[in-house]
Formats: sequence, structure tokens, C-alpha cells
Amino acid sequence: MIQINLEYSFLTPNGKKNLSINTEIPEKEIIGLSGPSGAGKTTFLRILAGLETPERGKIKVGKQVFFDSEKKMNVPPQKRKLGFMFQDYALFPNMNVEQNIDFGRSHKHNPELTHRLLKIMDLQNLRKQRIHQLSGGQKQRVALARALATESSLFLLDEPLSALDLPMRTKLQEEILKIYESLQPTIFFVSHDKDEIHKLSTYILQFNNDKVELLKK
Repeated sequence: MIQINLEYSFLTPNGKKNLSINTEIPEKEIIGLSGPSGAGKTTFLRILAGLETPERGKIKVGKQVFFDSEKKMNVPPQKRKLGFMFQDYALFPNMNVEQNIDFGRSHKHNPELTHRLLKIMDLQNLRKQRIHQLSGGQKQRVALARALATESSLFLLDEPLSALDLPMRTKLQEEILKIYESLQPTIFFVSHDKDEIHKLSTYILQFNNDKVELLKK
């Protein structure tokens, strides 16, 4: 079970926003984050990853406590054992495509998985290309592959398919479902595409202006 009880204030283009979440979510589910821009979806992922710190509350994923304000506990990002795909991709320009994908798991190099992800993402012919030589959609596929290469039990995906054309987007939706069926991780993903949210998710975390609500599909 994932237990989330947090309070966090942050600034948006429309002013200060208070993010308040108190919910329990079963593990090994795909949770789609839906809601208007500025509602706190990306901020929530960054909190789960340890890149933002709530003012108060507790976050527990399975048996691991990520954050507990009462006990002054805040596990650093590198110890949270998760894969994170950033909205801006956050790829390493000094590495090629293959090296970027393999970066998150350099402590246990797995050429077979890297090759599989290159094939899934249709990046085999670009494996030695530098990041600046790629299009936006290609960069997005590299970022998604790098997150999945961690083989974590928790994936955080911030608009993982938004820059892709429809055929590639449809293909990768199916591949995400196959990876989910194979590894049974917990996946949180942000999307502004309602059809995508309903196709991929088993739960929906709906962000509104005044509350965050967990919905079972």
C-alpha cells in the first residue's frame, strides 16, 4: 500500500497554490494523474521522487517510509529506488542514446534490456547519436527508455508520450502495458489526454483546484 498524507505550498503562474493530499493507493497499479495545468501534478511526482519537500506529512511506499515530518525523516532521491521521466527529459548531452538509457542502471549493466528498449522505442539506428542530434520526439523516447531501464518497482512518468505522433504514441501505450504486465511495478503518470488516461490507468488521481481525489476505474 502507498500511504500519502502531505501539505505543500508552491507558486504557479496564477499565484500561490496549496497542495493537500491524503489517500491510500494499492501498489502494482497504474495511476493516471489528471487535471488542469498548475494543479500540482508534476509537483506531486517531484515530491514522491524527493526533489521537493512537503511542509508536513508522511509518504510511505510499501515498507519504505520516504518522508515523515514528525520524525524528521526525508530519504534522499538516490535511495528511493524509482525511475523518473522528467517533463524536460533531463538527458545527458555528453552521452549518446545508449549511454543515457543505461545510466540509471550502471551498477548492474544489462545489455539485453538496453537492446530491448532500443528496439521498443525504435532507436536502434540512433544508439550512438548524441542528444543534440535528436528531435523532440526522439529525446522523449530516450527519456522514457531510461526510466524503464531502472527496472524499479516504482515509475514516475511526467507526460511520457506527449511529443510523439499518433502511431508511435499508440505503439508505446501498448509497450507500457506490456512492461507493466511483465514487471508489475507501480506507475504514476501525468497526461492531458483523457483517452490515454483511461486506456492505461487502473486508478485516476484527479487534481482539482481545491482537492485531490483518487478514483477507481
